[in-house]
Amino acid sequence: MRRRNPAHTRRLLARNLRRLRNEKSWSQHDLADEADVRQALVSALEVAKANPTLESLDRIAAALDVDVADLLASHIGSKRSTT
Repeated sequence: MRRRNPAHTRRLLARNLRRLRNEKSWSQHDLADEADVRQALVSALEVAKANPTLESLDRIAAALDVDVADLLASHIGSKRSTT
């Protein structure tokens, strides 16, 4: 199994979170309000500086109507093959 660099995972989260938030035309404050987290956390996540708890990730994913795994996926935004 290939070892992952935590910075790579934070960058994936940052990219996916920003894209998903922008798809809803939400500000960071909007997402923070919907997820019941601090706006500062949303900001830190989007610049790959935060190490969120699972509870925070779950709240954010629920607010965005996605699975937590989607926040960390390298495939998000592209269609995966079902064959």
